[in-house]
Amino acid sequence: RVIAARVGYPVLVRPSYVLGGRAMEKCHDPSKLDGYVETAFEAAPEAPVLIDKFLEDAIEVDVDAISDGQDVLIAGVLEHIEEAGTHSGDAAMALPPHSLSDSQISQIATITKKLATELKVCGLMNVQYAIKGGTIYILEVNPRASRTVPFVSKATGVPWAKIAAKCMAGISLKDQGITHAPVPEHISVKESVFPFNKFLGNDTVLGPEMRSTGEVMGIDTDFGRAFAKAQMAAGQTLPSKGKIFISVCDSDKRAALQLARQLVSLGFTLITTDGTHKTLARQGIPSERVKKISEGRPNMLDLVKNGDITLVINTPTGKGHHTDEAKIRTAMVAHNIPCITTIAGAQAAATGIQSMIGGYTVKALQEYQAGK
Repeated sequence: RVIAARVGYPVLVRPSYVLGGRAMEKCHDPSKLDGYVETAFEAAPEAPVLIDKFLEDAIEVDVDAISDGQDVLIAGVLEHIEEAGTHSGDAAMALPPHSLSDSQISQIATITKKLATELKVCGLMNVQYAIKGGTIYILEVNPRASRTVPFVSKATGVPWAKIAAKCMAGISLKDQGITHAPVPEHISVKESVFPFNKFLGNDTVLGPEMRSTGEVMGIDTDFGRAFAKAQMAAGQTLPSKGKIFISVCDSDKRAALQLARQLVSLGFTLITTDGTHKTLARQGIPSERVKKISEGRPNMLDLVKNGDITLVINTPTGKGHHTDEAKIRTAMVAHNIPCITTIAGAQAAATGIQSMIGGYTVKALQEYQAGK
């Protein structure tokens, strides 16, 4: 508690070993921290428990780089769509970055090249960053290939793994004719695929532990359409009309206002519980109030069973798996209704819905790579 109070909540807690299905956990308050640490010490009294400050509302970035021991190239800079804190294997990512400034991308490239040089990397390297308030934090450096390399190769049309293997065999980048990494004109979005429909009852909230079992890719010249295509490929097709249920935690209510306005302007009807309903009403944003599950019927689950809901936006309060919000998210999976659990993901979805109004085109991957 002393360490957590010093760095400030929320904190990321993890034992130095794997604790069953709870390898790490985000703790918002002392009670949750106490419960996790107590369980960890019961399992292994002598093993240390690590406590890190958790950066909220930060942008996470993955960078794949390649080095032959002398020259370093940035293969791809991937901006996470969800805020920092979602495991990189679960996060949706965009290449090139869709919101970073040229200055931030340049700083990240400079830092990455210095890291590769100092670590004497020969081959591929992955670095994960978090950006908050103009400060760039290095989360981790992996002097090896990352799971994002195949995605970067498809997006750029460059076989980075093959090139890296030749570097490790002693053939320099220059000898291979690789002097620069292309920055594609199209947008590529990586989305993860989850097995929640195979394990009904598990909460769908994403966090620091990886839960995905695959990934898909959406490509277009527009970020919104690329994101929408990725959702379609992942089996979570975004709706073009209907009713959207919105229920967000207190810290997300301000950010949800602009999102709600955008969805209403696109013709959607918003369904909300009391707290979010009052917040929207104060800003003149119309919504229909529905009872919480604990308040009786008809409630949100009844609307879902009746097929009245086309999309759910529900950001977690962090209060556990037995709350109304967890039951709602579980019901969405059972009825194959798209459910988004972060404001950043919801904003990307709204952009995708708006971009898809005019339809979309389909081209071969090779056409995008050739710039056609």
